[in-house]
Amino acid sequence: MSYDVYGVGNALVDIQASVSDEILRELDFSKGIMTLVDEAVQSQVLSKLSGQEITRCPGGSAANTMMGIADFRGRVAYAGKVGSDELGDFFLADMRKIGVGIEVPPAKESTGTCVVLITPDAQRTMLTCLGVSATLSPDDISEAEIKKAKYVYVEGYLFTGDSTKAAALKAIELAKKNGVRVAFTVSDPFLIQHYREHFWELIENSIDLLFCNLDEARSLTGKTDIVECAQYIHQQACDVALTLGKNGSLLMSDKELIPIEGVTVDAIDTTGAGDMYAAGLLYGITNGMSWYQAGRLASHAAGRIVGQRGARLAQPFTHDEIRELLR
Repeated sequence: MSYDVYGVGNALVDIQASVSDEILRELDFSKGIMTLVDEAVQSQVLSKLSGQEITRCPGGSAANTMMGIADFRGRVAYAGKVGSDELGDFFLADMRKIGVGIEVPPAKESTGTCVVLITPDAQRTMLTCLGVSATLSPDDISEAEIKKAKYVYVEGYLFTGDSTKAAALKAIELAKKNGVRVAFTVSDPFLIQHYREHFWELIENSIDLLFCNLDEARSLTGKTDIVECAQYIHQQACDVALTLGKNGSLLMSDKELIPIEGVTVDAIDTTGAGDMYAAGLLYGITNGMSWYQAGRLASHAAGRIVGQRGARLAQPFTHDEIRELLR
C-alpha cells in the first residue's frame, strides 16, 4: 500500500476541558501556548478539573494531521509511541479505525497526555506530559514505510527531546534518500527561541514544505510584514504555507505568492486548527489539486475545526463539499 503522507510525532491522548479565565489564572500557566509538565503536575491539573465535562481523543500535532488526511479519505501512516495501558489501547484503536497505519509497538511506560484548557475566547492552553512518547527513537522509523509515501510530515515538538529529535532527523534523512518530499511544521513560537539555528539548517537543506503561523514566521525571520516573511522563508524552502488565522493564509510555491481567503466562523476552540490546515493542504497537493485549490480546502477545514470543540472533524467533508470548493 502506498501513502500520501507518513507522519512522525509525539503520540498523545488529548484531554479537553472548557475552563474560565479565573481557573487558568489559578493554575498559573501562560495562556494560549504549550507547556511541558511532568506526571505529578498533570495529575494536579486533572484534579482541579474534577466535576467538569471532559472529552478525550487521540492527539499530538502530527497525529491530528494524519487523522485529518484520513478523514479526507487520504492514505496515511504514523510513527508515534504509546504505552501498554488503557490510554494507549484507546489511541491505537481509534487511529486504526479511520485507516491510519501504525506499526510502532507499544512500550511499558505510560501513554503521554495533553490537557487542553479552552477559555471562553476560544484560546487553548496546552499542558503536555510526554510520557512514553518521548522515547520514540530512530529504531521506530521504518524506511520501508517511508519509501511508500509522497511526503514525510514532521512536527517541531519532536525537537524538545534527544530521542525524538533523532527520530525526526532519521525520518527526514530516509525521506531525502528515497526521493520523498519533506514537510515540517514549526509547531510553536517557543520552539524557535531554542532551536532557531537548527530549524534554519533544516529549512535550507532538507525541508520541501514549511508550515508556520505568523508569530512563528516573524520569530524565524525577524521581519514583521507578512509577505516579506513568506518570501524570506521561500528563498530557502521550496514551498511555504503561512497561516494567518481568520485572515486566511499565504502560500508560496515556485516563486508564486498565492493568497488564500479566510473562513468566517464563530470560534469555539482553536485546538488543532493548524493541524487541520496542514491536513487539508497535504491531502490536496498529494491528490491532484492545485496549490490554490488545496489552500482553499485547508482554509475551510481549519475553519470547521475552529467552529467546534476538539481537534477531530465532527463532520468530515463530503465528496460534494470538496468538489464545490474546487470550482
